[in-house]
Amino acid sequence: MHVHIITIGKPKLGYAQAGWAEYLKRLQHYHTVRITHLADKFAYDDKALLQAAGNAFKVGLAIEGKAFDSPALAAFLEQRALDGQETCFMVGGPEGLPPTILRACDFQWSLSPLTFPHDLAMVILAEALYRASTINAGQPYHK
Repeated sequence: MHVHIITIGKPKLGYAQAGWAEYLKRLQHYHTVRITHLADKFAYDDKALLQAAGNAFKVGLAIEGKAFDSPALAAFLEQRALDGQETCFMVGGPEGLPPTILRACDFQWSLSPLTFPHDLAMVILAEALYRASTINAGQPYHK
């Protein structure tokens, strides 16, 4: 499966940089992963965000989106893989994605009803995708 993660900014704090790097490295064992970090100035630039996503199936991270447990996320990823289209996960700036981008997304996913710091949200995304991928591969990590 081709996974594209678009973020506004890069993880800035040391723990987030380490977590982001670790889970991306692990995720790449299961998928072809592409990362696009857009500068903070593009946080509300619809054109730049949509251009970066291209023709991929767009998943916008939004607190009001659909929440998954790990097995349900694994099933979602499995379905996306069967569809054969690149899946793009979009992480907005500290205030989230603009409403116009959320409306343009094919799906809205909520990591949690809690609000997380921007850096931590990126790490949680990478870890959740990795965990779901291990479930699909029958690996023991998710236990």
